Order: sequence, then structure tokens, then C-alpha cells
Amino acid sequence: MSDQVKDDADHRLVISLAKIDLHDHFSASPGADVAAYVPVGAEPGSLVMLDALVGNGYEVLLPVVVPGPPAPLRWARYSGPESLTTGRFGLLEPTGPTQPPSTVDDAELILVPALAVDRQGVRLGRGAGYYDRSIAGVPRNRLVAVVYDEELVDVLPAGEFDVAMGWALTPTAGFTRLGTT
Repeated sequence: MSDQVKDDADHRLVISLAKIDLHDHFSASPGADVAAYVPVGAEPGSLVMLDALVGNGYEVLLPVVVPGPPAPLRWARYSGPESLTTGRFGLLEPTGPTQPPSTVDDAELILVPALAVDRQGVRLGRGAGYYDRSIAGVPRNRLVAVVYDEELVDVLPAGEFDVAMGWALTPTAGFTRLGTT
């Protein structure tokens, strides 16, 4: 995917996120916590999307990877691009105080990075299980896999510890309910 195509798709994701009433779909009113991520490489999303959430009054939580073997993610508040530093695995993470993994349980909406997601909600991640460990107790109706259009597929293999997503967010379709068939 060229940089221009990615930029256009990421812009459409911001528009899709802005068009939906997060309160109606997710009970997320301004002031509520929304967990998100800073995209890496070709992952969908952008800092503009995070800034739009903050601009609309949401408290944005970003993951912080702790040293050691794969474990649940810690979380820290995002307060703009200047608050980010390079963390483990080259990921951009907030520099502020971290909060325990259970913090994400109270987020009204959780935007989850994915390489692909199927129509039943099976998400393909990067394989280490950081997100699956972190969101295991969160109701799936608050979990949104953020993918490009071609990454919303019919069927993916499900692993024993995979956590099902309730929604996909794509540049063209916007929010798509998963697991309803």
C-alpha cells in the first residue's frame, strides 16, 4: 500500500469515527475513557485519529508494554504527539504515569490493532498475545478491530485464547457489527 493510499484510508477512518455517535453505539460520552493505540508501519490509524478523540472530549488511553515475557498491557493517558516516546519494540508510548492492566476494563470503547478480522470477530494480531491477555475480561460489544477494507475477511482460524471483537472499523464501511450471524 502506497503512503498516499494509506493516508487517504486513515483520513476516512477519522471521518468514520467522527460520523458515529459513540454514546449511542458504545455508551461513550465525552469524558469517558477510550483505549486506542499508535499505529506501527502499515497498521491502520493515525495520531490524527487520537487527536480527534481528545478534541471531542474523550480521555485516550494508550498501551505501554512492560519488560519481560508477554503480559497484559499497562495503560497511560495520551495528551498529544509531544507526550510520546519510543518504547519497547519501537512502539510509541505515552511518557506519563502508567496505570494497571485492569484500567482497560473500564474503557467504554477499545480500538484494537489487527492484521485482519473476520465477520465472526476473530482477530489476527501479531502473535504474542499482548492484546488478548489485556482484553480478556472486556465485553466484546466494546471491542473494535481497526482494519483496512481488504482486512475484513469472511473466516480466520481461531486460537484457544483469542478474544472476539464485536466491531470492525474500516475506512469505507465505517463501523461494522461482527458475530451477528
